[in-house]
Amino acid sequence: MNCPHLSILVHKQAEKYGNRVALRYRDYETERWVPVTWNQFSAVVRTAACALLELGIKEQENIGVFSQNKPECLFVDFAAFADRAVSIPLYATSSEAQVQYIVNDASIRYLFVGEQFQYEVAYRIHSLCPTLQKLIIFDSSVKRNPEDATSVFFDEFLKMGEHGKRRSEVEERTAKACAEDLANILYTSGTTGDSKGVMLHHSCYMEAFRIHQIRLTAMSDRDVVLNFLPLTHIFEKAWTYYCLCVGCQICINLRPADIRKTIKEIRPTLMCAVPRFWEKVYAGVQEKINSTTGIAKMMMLDAVKVGRAYNLTYKRVGKEPPLWLSLKYKLYEKTVYSLLKRTIGIENGNFFPTAGAAIPPAVEEFVHAVGINMVVGYGLTESTATVSCDVLPHYTIGSVGRIMPDVEVKIGENNEILLRGKTITKGYYKKEFITETVIDAEGWFHTGDAGYIENGELFLTERIKDLFKTSNGKYIAPQAIESRLVVDRYIDQIAIIADQRKFVSALIIPTYELVEDYAKKHHIAYGNVAELLQREEIVELFKERIDTLQQQFAHYERIKRFTLLPEPFSMKKGELTDTLKIRRPVLYKNYSVEIEKMYEE
Repeated sequence: MNCPHLSILVHKQAEKYGNRVALRYRDYETERWVPVTWNQFSAVVRTAACALLELGIKEQENIGVFSQNKPECLFVDFAAFADRAVSIPLYATSSEAQVQYIVNDASIRYLFVGEQFQYEVAYRIHSLCPTLQKLIIFDSSVKRNPEDATSVFFDEFLKMGEHGKRRSEVEERTAKACAEDLANILYTSGTTGDSKGVMLHHSCYMEAFRIHQIRLTAMSDRDVVLNFLPLTHIFEKAWTYYCLCVGCQICINLRPADIRKTIKEIRPTLMCAVPRFWEKVYAGVQEKINSTTGIAKMMMLDAVKVGRAYNLTYKRVGKEPPLWLSLKYKLYEKTVYSLLKRTIGIENGNFFPTAGAAIPPAVEEFVHAVGINMVVGYGLTESTATVSCDVLPHYTIGSVGRIMPDVEVKIGENNEILLRGKTITKGYYKKEFITETVIDAEGWFHTGDAGYIENGELFLTERIKDLFKTSNGKYIAPQAIESRLVVDRYIDQIAIIADQRKFVSALIIPTYELVEDYAKKHHIAYGNVAELLQREEIVELFKERIDTLQQQFAHYERIKRFTLLPEPFSMKKGELTDTLKIRRPVLYKNYSVEIEKMYEE
């Protein structure tokens, strides 16, 4: 199977699949999933491509898409590709400052917006963006500002291209489309606050599709894919494009908060996710086991133990399990494992790609133990996502999989992972100096991640830029400590503090419901959550759990003091990126009082 250029992909698939369903999305008024056939998909893309030319879109001009996941995001992307234009996605939760920066940096004239929030943000910064001419609104229920005389709704936009006068011009541009055309500029959310536009050419995607065909042989056009992560994220964007290339059906989840409900409605065979999703599954099962008694509890514990032996001790390394173990596993497969999968909504699962952050080994072991085909991988925006991924059924807990075909990886100074190949970005938009600092004279891209290669598998050790150095000269890798502790069901979020400090401390967001349940069971009186978290019994509870979990660390790596916070870290306060990574400088500022108190003598 050869994937065609993105400018013609949808139309080629329409020729092949016709009235077969390509996309589905939820209509929130009727609470029904609405199908979009390949023919309909192709027709809307053709109309949108004509409409863009009516607006005067030039070849390789930048178009902005500021929306949550909607079918319209894909319609606009593929219309832009047909016109040889460049699509720039903006996170749906972006602030006014972030939107203003991207619109001005990319000289965007036309910005597509999703719902009321995105419209209002975009409208407020309109006058601060000299190039911005028009907003095009996806959601027809958006209430426009009475003084807004330029914005149009997506339906009105499509009418501009319905007459087809520009069809031949679109076809001329599409005929000229080539691998060296710029496809997307993806602005990284930046844990340090800096945002850089990663340029991804069509050649990056074409190579990514080619090497995924070699690696992901279990995929087919019979798969049903749940679109979970934002399409702004390279993991979801490149994955969705590839799924369309394979001919999978894509089910688009509009609201992230609905994901638990959506999974049960769709029951997908494929879904890419970040480790946080599986951490929640793991914590939920642990809580269920802890709250169960008697034979049921013994059965659940034994099921996990049997699954670990069957899948990790034997199958993973190519050994045949003993007959007694196989029989027990098959029994649990029909009972405990199948119930768990049905409860989540993944009983039809083929495999589930997982990347974006470090996954705690305990979580990875558990997911494999209960027979869920998690495929752990590693990649960056700059590498068009996948650099490495597991090859099932042979994988190593703790690794990020085998290096993808024809992606060059070597270990440089300070054990930094260096990349080279056709999927690697040519650089950052309008930032030649920064590009030169990360892509050396030999073409190696410096990731900033440290790691090593063993038996063809890649292992990550730390983020070089995030390494902390204590005032005693010891180096600390905060992610290693955080990923070890976040598996505890009482810990929802954690941020390690150590840089230029005498010892390691932590800001901890507890799982509030569990702490309140603990207080109720142990008759601990309190007025509010903030007061409860100050109680000596609760602090001691966390101290015991932390001490147990961090035994594997060296003395200087262990948390000596911690603060339990009454409110979670949030994107609204700037403490998390759009991909839920911690922005440490913002945390240091927002919680400076709490941090300094932990270091008082």
